[in-house]
Amino acid sequence: MSADNNATGAQTGLLNRLLNKVEVIGNKLPDPAVMFAGLLVIIWVLSLIFSQFTYTEIDPRTGVEITVNNLLAPTAMANFLATMVNTFMYFAPLGVVLVAMLGIGVAERSGFINVGIKLLLNTTPKALLTPMLILVAIVSHTAVDAGYVLVIPLGGVIFYAAGRHPLAGIAAAFAGVSGGFSANFVPSAIDPLLQGITETAAQMHNPEIMLNPLNNWAFTSASCLLVVLVGWYLTDKVIEPRLKGTEVDGDSDAMPQIEEVSPRDRKAFYSAVLTMLLGVIILIVVTVPEGSALRDPETAEIASFNAPLMQSIVPLIFLLFWVPGIVHGYVSRNFKESRDVIGAMTKSMEGMAYYMVMAFFCALFIKAFGDSNLGILLSIKGANLLQAMALPGGVTLVGIIFLVAFINLFVGSASAKWMLIAPIFVPMLMQLGLSPDLTQAAYRVGDSASNIITPLLPYFPLVVVYCQRYVKGTGIGTLVSLMLPYSIALLVLWSAFLLIYWGIGIPLGLQSTYSYPG
Repeated sequence: MSADNNATGAQTGLLNRLLNKVEVIGNKLPDPAVMFAGLLVIIWVLSLIFSQFTYTEIDPRTGVEITVNNLLAPTAMANFLATMVNTFMYFAPLGVVLVAMLGIGVAERSGFINVGIKLLLNTTPKALLTPMLILVAIVSHTAVDAGYVLVIPLGGVIFYAAGRHPLAGIAAAFAGVSGGFSANFVPSAIDPLLQGITETAAQMHNPEIMLNPLNNWAFTSASCLLVVLVGWYLTDKVIEPRLKGTEVDGDSDAMPQIEEVSPRDRKAFYSAVLTMLLGVIILIVVTVPEGSALRDPETAEIASFNAPLMQSIVPLIFLLFWVPGIVHGYVSRNFKESRDVIGAMTKSMEGMAYYMVMAFFCALFIKAFGDSNLGILLSIKGANLLQAMALPGGVTLVGIIFLVAFINLFVGSASAKWMLIAPIFVPMLMQLGLSPDLTQAAYRVGDSASNIITPLLPYFPLVVVYCQRYVKGTGIGTLVSLMLPYSIALLVLWSAFLLIYWGIGIPLGLQSTYSYPG
C-alpha cells in the first residue's frame, strides 16, 4: 500500500471516529421538547437559589437594581398555573408559523411547487445546470420538506442524465437545500418563526421593542448569490473531479428517472403563476396611493411598524401561496372539491404537531426565564465580560456564528436551537449595542453552514440512501467527506460576507437596524 493510501486511510479512520463521537453525544441529548421541560425545572431551582443574593447590576427596563424572583414561591407557582394557557397561546412564533404553513401547505400539496421545480430544472442549459440546481434547492425552503424529498434526489437524476457524476448533483442540491437554509429571496415560514423567537428574547431587555418578520430578508436574498457561487465552484472544480474515480455501481433499473411534466400540470402551473403575479400587482396598486389603508394612519409611511401592510406580512405570505395553490390544484385536477383544499391544509398542520408540542414547553421555559430575571442578569454579566475583553463587534459576532455552528452538530432543529440560545445572546448583544436583527442574521449563518455535516440532521440518513442508489458503498463518512468543503467554505465566506455587508451598511431587511438602540 502506498504512503498516500495510508494517509487517506488514516484520515478516513479519524473522520469516522469523530463522527461516531458526534453521533453518540447527540443521541444522548434528550428530545428538544423534553429538554425545554427539564430547563424549566432547572430555572425554577436556580431562581430559588439566586433570589437569596443581591446584585448591583441595573435592570435597563426599570432603572433599578436587578432582583431575581423566586419562581417556586407559592404566589409565583399559582400565577404560573393561572397564566399557562395564555403563555402558550400568545407565544409569538406559534401563530405566525401556523398561518404561513396553512398557505404553503396548499401550494405544496396541490403540486404547484413541485411542478415549478421540475420545469426550472428541465429547461436549464447544461452549462448552467449546477447553479440552477443550487438556486432551486435554496428556493425549495419555501415548501419546508420539498427540497429534501424532491430536489436532492432530482439533483442526482439530472446530473446522471447529463453524463455527470450523480453524487455531485446530490451534493450540490444538499448544499443548497440545507447548507443554504438561510439564503432565500422568497419569504417563507422560517422568517416569521425566527423573528418571533428573536422578538420575544429582545423583549426581555426592552418590552416595547418590535421586529419585522422580514428583518433579515435583504441579507438572506443577497446570500443566495454567495451560496450559489460557492456551491457552483466547489461542485464543478472540487467535488466532481474528486468523484471521477468513484464508480457508479447502482442497479440501473432501480435508479430514479425524471418524470415529464404533463401538459395539464404545465397549464396549471402557469395559471397559478399568473394568479400570484396578479395578486402582487393588486397589492402594489392598493398600497401606492398616499391615502391607502395599508399605510401608517399617522405618517402615511409604508414601512412603519404601525402600517397595516407591515403587520400583514404573514397573512400575505399565506395568501400568495394559498390562492395560487388552489388554482393549480383545480386546473391540474389534483383538487376536485373544496374538501381537497381543506385536506391539504389539515395535512400541513399534521406536520406541525411536533412543533406545537415543542413550542408549548419552550413558551413556558422562556416565560419563566424572563420572569425570574435570570436571563437579564446573565445577559448583563455576559455583556460586561465582553466589554472588559474589549473585542471588536465583528469578532464577537463571528464567535457567535462559530459557536452556533458547533451547537448545530448536536441540536439540529433551527427553531429549537434558537429558542434555547436567543434568550441569552439577544439581550447580551443588545447590551453591547448590537441589534436583535444583526444577532439573528449571525445565528442564521452559523445554523446553516454546519447542517450538511451533522448526521443528526433528520434528513441526513435519507440523503445517504439517495447516494446509495448510484454508489452502493456510500456511508455517513462518504457523505460528510463530500459535504465538508461546502460547510467550511460557507462558514468562513458567509461570516466574512455578513461583516462586509454590515460594514457597507446595506439594510438587513425591512425595518431592521445594526445597532441598538437603532
